[in-house]
Amino acid sequence: MTARAIDRGLRVFWYLLLAFLYAPLAVVVFYSFNAINSSARFAGFSLTWYRQLFSNDAIIGALLNTVALALTSSLIAIVIGGMLGYGFYRYRLRRLSWLIWLIYLPMVMPDIIFGIAEMIFFIAIDERLGILAPGLGTMIIAHVTFQVPFIALLVNARLLALDPQLFEAAQDLYAAPWQRARFFLLPVLSPAIVSSFLLALTLSIDDFVISFFTAGPESTTLPIYIWSAIKKGVTPEVNAIATLMIGSVFLMALISLVVQRRPSASSTTNRSASS
Repeated sequence: MTARAIDRGLRVFWYLLLAFLYAPLAVVVFYSFNAINSSARFAGFSLTWYRQLFSNDAIIGALLNTVALALTSSLIAIVIGGMLGYGFYRYRLRRLSWLIWLIYLPMVMPDIIFGIAEMIFFIAIDERLGILAPGLGTMIIAHVTFQVPFIALLVNARLLALDPQLFEAAQDLYAAPWQRARFFLLPVLSPAIVSSFLLALTLSIDDFVISFFTAGPESTTLPIYIWSAIKKGVTPEVNAIATLMIGSVFLMALISLVVQRRPSASSTTNRSASS
């Protein structure tokens, strides 16, 4: 078998794999524009279900809860995860690898176990102290707990890719701690921070299991609404909601890819230093 045949075979396999992964999403998007209430027969292109979608108060409320939850939890997680990632790098030589192992646990733990644990914890606190009743607040806390590990590891990986001499150079130039953070760390970490924020947003918008166990009666999000709606059958209106969520996730992934491909400040510094 020639190299050209192998290359052609791998290309065909790649296209088949992409079709296998994205064909279900394409079907959902396609039937969201169906003119009739059917997921089996397409009767023509129509935006009827999108118009009904934005005139449904329950869906609008779920959308607002989803946006508030995603933005708030992501901003909090960026601050905590960024500091944690820097702490991992700052004290990497002090045998703290067991902390990084612990940070991996929320990432590999099944969502249903994590969600049940969060629910039991919040209920116990609420019964004893009268706080943390199920609602948007508990959902924000729960989302932060699974967003922080991803952000911390991304920031730590970004710092590990830097030349350690850059930190020494900043100190040799008598830069105060706040100056090193303002003029060196933040510009260098900005691609990782933006990518982490977009990843946290995507994780929050996409999450159902943990949100389901920590939500209250007035804090329904879009994934929870979709779960409730499909019990009555999958309608084009549900497909329209799913299409908007798919589009938002794809948009954030595209922005994250663009940000990661931008030349970083450190690479520019290294090129100028070498020249």
